[in-house]
Amino acid sequence: MSDSSELDEGHRRFPPPWTVEPIQVKDANGQSLAYVYGRETQADADIAHVLTMDEARRVASNIAKLPNYLAANPEAHD
Repeated sequence: MSDSSELDEGHRRFPPPWTVEPIQVKDANGQSLAYVYGRETQADADIAHVLTMDEARRVASNIAKLPNYLAANPEAHD
């Protein structure tokens, strides 16, 4: 382990503040079903190999549509 002086302000490896920007999918009772994460810009998403926020919103929207899809397509349950 490294010297504690490395933990002093200005020597942190991951400086604050940290941010997390999930899009949350909830059921009618408020139970969280899914969190979809993305980055604001395409460049940030490309660097991190993750979705953009727009893509994350579309994924979350499609997750939220699953109950209606499954009700209309009973054969899809298996």
